Amino acid sequence: MSLEGKRIGFGLTGSHCTYDAVFPQMEKLVEAKAEVVPVVSYTVQNTDTHFGEAKAHMQRIKEITGKELITTIPEAEPLGPKYPLDCMVIAPLTGNSMSKLANALTDSPVLMAAKATIRNGNPVVLGISTNDALGLNGVNLMRLMATKLIYFIPYGQDDPFKKPNSLVAEMDLLQDTVESALQYKQLQPVIIERK
Repeated sequence: MSLEGKRIGFGLTGSHCTYDAVFPQMEKLVEAKAEVVPVVSYTVQNTDTHFGEAKAHMQRIKEITGKELITTIPEAEPLGPKYPLDCMVIAPLTGNSMSKLANALTDSPVLMAAKATIRNGNPVVLGISTNDALGLNGVNLMRLMATKLIYFIPYGQDDPFKKPNSLVAEMDLLQDTVESALQYKQLQPVIIERK
């Protein structure tokens, strides 16, 4: 399926260690001639870590997409009625944001963009990166797995022995998942052994 001309929202939340795996996937969507609309959580905007400074991450996203970032809830809300997306991607999706999305909380620009996309009957693709997906957040993961219009980048345990509750999406499958989601199909298998 061609992504040329598709409006793809790309939301990032605070799993800073995953950005190096996500940025190349954002570039691939741009190379596929999709219009990539970047949306960032408050954590992405304000948190410097040993994985990089917030300003540098935001500048890189702007350079990849060629667009201004959506950084507030009021900026994200029009992605529903006025400027709809064909698909919304959230990658990485932290356990914190996953639990909020599963429980209908909309307290960040990324979650507002997802809600707006679902409101329009369009797919939302999630690329999880969380240390507690098989722990306290398991119920939220399963709630989202069973939710209409939500699709997952295939995921698996990233370190079963040192972090047995942790699951991370195989970000290399992001574009394939988006293409499937645009046909309202879940890319399979969804639970994988990660590389």
